[in-house]
Amino acid sequence: MPSDVRRVTIIIVSYQTAELTIACLESLTPERAAAGVDLQAVVIDNDSGDSPAVAHAIVARGWESWVTLVTAPCNGGFAYGNNLGFAEACRVRTPDFFHLLNPDTRVTPGAVSALVQFLDSHGEVGMAGSSFENGDGTDWPIAFRFPSLLSEVEGGLRLGIVSRLLDRWRIARVMTPAPQPIDWGAGASIMIRREVLEAIGGLDENYFLYFEETEFCWRAKRAGYPMWYVPQSRVIHIAGQSTKVTERGATLKRLPRYWFESRRRYFLTTAGLWRAILIDFAAIAATALGSLRLILQGRRSALVPLYVSDLWQYSVIRPRNRRVAEPRVAWQSR
Repeated sequence: MPSDVRRVTIIIVSYQTAELTIACLESLTPERAAAGVDLQAVVIDNDSGDSPAVAHAIVARGWESWVTLVTAPCNGGFAYGNNLGFAEACRVRTPDFFHLLNPDTRVTPGAVSALVQFLDSHGEVGMAGSSFENGDGTDWPIAFRFPSLLSEVEGGLRLGIVSRLLDRWRIARVMTPAPQPIDWGAGASIMIRREVLEAIGGLDENYFLYFEETEFCWRAKRAGYPMWYVPQSRVIHIAGQSTKVTERGATLKRLPRYWFESRRRYFLTTAGLWRAILIDFAAIAATALGSLRLILQGRRSALVPLYVSDLWQYSVIRPRNRRVAEPRVAWQSR
């Protein structure tokens, strides 16, 4: 293989999304012809029964040379599935870059090669994330800041003047059409330099869903591997198809237990116990005030059901919630 050709392994974790996974793979086939990119894919069926349909599609479409299917022994969550993908990718060959891609995405022409070219020309950058559009073609040019005490206050109060004052701490950032550094990007499309995994390990499997890519990017940034937003890589994303938690435009639903457990672990890991306690006090107080305002305005439908009580239920203010399990980030020892 020529030395200027970059080996890229796409990792797709599928959970009851076989048809979407097949469509995602279909969108990748033109990318395989991109100059300077040797592309393969690993699909992880997270013990959901997707394997037969995906395996049939691989054979029927003649994808055996570049798509590997792995059936996980259990549904260990998003981090677990991706770590299986990292291990399988390295068993088959040694990639230069890993590209995490959600099954409910479609890559547009040049989306993968744009990330490769950016990382090749910016050796100091550890990860690159795509820009997104919704399924209806509208833009979703969003990246993120790390959650903090002030972001919890802003998100809880949801009051115009407060949000303007705390804008620099707001988690979601509306991006301009130029590459720029970010704290973290949506795990729906992130390309990771292999050296990042070698330095900090894989995703922490203590996170079943949510906050795992946030914490991974936090570890990477601390280790000197920042992330950039690369709008030239454009991906269509139909959010929330596996869990329905983040489905755009849907009626707000009560968040699952694992969301709150992941949130708690993130703050305990990144902020420490006493600051995490302070963050929870601020979040509960701000969200209670913001909820009361919305109720008085007759906007109860804008509230996530039982969010304040669930924040308290899983808060580190309560001593029973303060234990933190050791990180599980291995990705090559399976």
